[in-house]
Amino acid sequence: MAIQDIKSKINDNKQEKERKLLNTALHLFTEKGIKKTSIQDIVHEAGIAKGTFYLYFKDKYELQDVLLAKTSHEFFANACKKANQHHFDRLDDKIVFIIDSIINELIDRPNILKFIQKNLSLGLYSEKLTDLLDSEELGIKELFIREVKEKDIPLEYPEMTLFMIIELVSSTVFTSIVEKQPLPIVEFKPHLYKTIRLLINEKVEK
Repeated sequence: MAIQDIKSKINDNKQEKERKLLNTALHLFTEKGIKKTSIQDIVHEAGIAKGTFYLYFKDKYELQDVLLAKTSHEFFANACKKANQHHFDRLDDKIVFIIDSIINELIDRPNILKFIQKNLSLGLYSEKLTDLLDSEELGIKELFIREVKEKDIPLEYPEMTLFMIIELVSSTVFTSIVEKQPLPIVEFKPHLYKTIRLLINEKVEK
C-alpha cells in the first residue's frame, strides 16, 4: 500500500472517530443533559477508548461548544438549500423564508431546541467550525452579502445587519417557543419578520 493511501486511511479513521464522538455526544446531551453526561458515557456508547477522546477535545464542554456551532450551522445550511429551490425577487423574502424554515425545524425538534437554546448564532460565527465544514458550501453570510451587492440594496454594513438579524432571532425564538413570551411563536413570528424586513430595507442616510 502506498504511503499516500496509508495516510488517507489514517485520516479517514480519525474523521470517523470524531464523527462518532460528535453524534454520540449530541444524542446523550439532548437526552440526558450535559451535566448528567460523563466523558465515560460518551466513549462507552461510541465504542472508542477514553484516551482517544482527548485527542479531539479538551473536555466535554469543548465538545459541547463544537456541537452547538455545528448543529446550529446545519440548521442554516439546510434552510439555505430549501431557499435556493425557490425564486425570490426580494432579499427580505428570502431571509424570512430561511428564518421561518429554521424556526419550524426547531419547533419540530424540541430536544435540539433545548440543547441549542439561544446559541443559534454560533453556526455562523464560531471558529470551532473551521475543520468541520465543506469549504465550497455557500452559507447564509455569503448568500446575504452576495445578494445585497447583486440587488444593489443600500446597506452600508451588510455583515453587521445580518449579525443583528441572527442575534435577534437567536435571543428571542427560544423564549417564544419554550416560555411563550412575549408571545407564542405563531403570534410572535409576524412581529419578528417585520423587524427583519425593516433591518434589511432600511435606507442609508446620506
